[in-house]
Amino acid sequence: MKTLTSESLRKMYLDFFKSKGHAVIASASLIPENDPTVLFTTAGMHPLVPYLLGEKHPAGKRLCDVQKCVRTGDIDEVGDSSHCTFFEMLGNWSLGDYFKNEMIPWSFEFLTSPEYLGIPVEDIAVTCFAGDDDCPRDEESANKWIECGILPENVYFLPKSGNWWGPAGTTGPCGPDTEMHIIRNHAAADKLASDQFDDAPKGTFLEIWNDVFMQYNKNEQGKYEPLAQKNVDTGMGLERTLCILNGKDSVYETDIFEKAIAKIEELTGHTYGENGQTTKAFRVVLDHMRTATFMLGDPKGVVPSNTDQGYILRRIIRRAVRFGRNIGLPQGALNEISKTIIGKYADVYPELVANAAKIAEELDKEETKFSKTLAQGIKEFEKVAASLPAGGVIDGVTAFHLYDTYGFPVEITVEMAAEKGLKVDVDGYNAAFGEHQAKSRAGSEQKFACGLADHKEETTYLHTATHLLHAALKKVCSEDISQKGSNITEERLRFDFNFSRKLTPEEVKAVEDTVNGVIRQDLPVVMREIPLEQAREEGFTGLFESKYGEVVKTYTIGDFSKEICGGPHAERTGLLGEFKITKQENVSAGVKRIKAVLLKK
Repeated sequence: MKTLTSESLRKMYLDFFKSKGHAVIASASLIPENDPTVLFTTAGMHPLVPYLLGEKHPAGKRLCDVQKCVRTGDIDEVGDSSHCTFFEMLGNWSLGDYFKNEMIPWSFEFLTSPEYLGIPVEDIAVTCFAGDDDCPRDEESANKWIECGILPENVYFLPKSGNWWGPAGTTGPCGPDTEMHIIRNHAAADKLASDQFDDAPKGTFLEIWNDVFMQYNKNEQGKYEPLAQKNVDTGMGLERTLCILNGKDSVYETDIFEKAIAKIEELTGHTYGENGQTTKAFRVVLDHMRTATFMLGDPKGVVPSNTDQGYILRRIIRRAVRFGRNIGLPQGALNEISKTIIGKYADVYPELVANAAKIAEELDKEETKFSKTLAQGIKEFEKVAASLPAGGVIDGVTAFHLYDTYGFPVEITVEMAAEKGLKVDVDGYNAAFGEHQAKSRAGSEQKFACGLADHKEETTYLHTATHLLHAALKKVCSEDISQKGSNITEERLRFDFNFSRKLTPEEVKAVEDTVNGVIRQDLPVVMREIPLEQAREEGFTGLFESKYGEVVKTYTIGDFSKEICGGPHAERTGLLGEFKITKQENVSAGVKRIKAVLLKK
């Protein structure tokens, strides 16, 4: 197995695929153009969706790239050995050109050849699609791997949840994928049958690469038909691959962060790795400063704000400031760390150099703005914490006061509370925040009613499904669940709610079954306009009630759902089709997000 730097790995990957007839394309912006459902580009395929759907790419049918990506769903986990909010994805693409017979041998060659990564064959395991009623078992990929040299006992099969990609919406291109893993525990792997991959002890395998074979189209009837244009879409995480190749325990111990670590050590007098708390602080600052530098330096230009991408950027910078202060990072230090990051990536991403002045200005501005209130905010937090017994709870109004008065994001309050063995009433905070927002919006016109992008039939049906989802979550998970936000387009619904964890697979199925059971009953959706007080007395769920006035619209669906809402809705539940949850995400501490679709019958 070769020891490589980040520069040599990028070059090796791109040169390899250039030798196979691929055109090298530049990384797209971190702000996606083709997917309005996400704030940032989260995978290499995002910028290429139109071409995967059939548009011709000006560079041809064979492409390769290194794509900048940001994922913030696990931001609270940053500080451990592997989580990063920014990462680079190595990828290659076939737009209706080659397929499995070419891609799998190329993957094998790049992984095992002494000229490239040089990973011993016996240390590689692969997974393939196990097959189901929709599509057959992917024996073609499995046999091709074995033909290349992968040991038969190291070929495993997984269902759609493990080895299937797409479609991006309710219909469209999709297909099986095959994943490549490094075997870290041979003794444990040797005990597994071909269908027991998921039963392996944690740490047995570590994924290094993924080849997606888009060979089907899911139609409006939910059937999978062969695609006329078969595509290949692959992804290899640069940071994780470097960590594996260099035998490191953490992605933060690769060459990517060497100069930034040295700068933090110089500025603080602390040493990376000297103890657990210091190491976590180093890692949070390292990750967040790299992410902030790339966001600020992006050609589309993100700056700190209180909405959308700007809010994420502001949260990241402020979290870096707080953890930096824990290790004695002085005022203005973030800029010094950012400069080492710009220097590290200057030859790869020249936009960072071109926007260096803007990056410095915005970092200084945000750090100064937050630092002015941080010391006083911490002082106020300490007063609150000192007044509580061990295991106590900071009430929501107090948490909102820390935010409103001292600029403390609730996530920071939750983190600091956890460090002292305390909890925060996040639901109470959200209620106080919602009340504050409602007062700010009083008299102003909302862009969309009820989070709807438009009033098309598909959007209306998904809106009705949101009510069913809300009621089902209460029945399956907790009566205390309440809506924290929603956004609905004609393709999907997005529903935010208070809950301490992601739903288990069993809970996801129970929620889906509950909603679909109500849909099958074909119940009428009954609207009544009644006084707000009467709606409360009759047990209607009130979402953002303050914006509706004294007389409100109520919607009743049998004895299953009773909600105050501005509409519009389907006339009957039987019109909706099949309800399917597609994704779960973290929004913030104590707030989760579900995305779901309706599959037409």
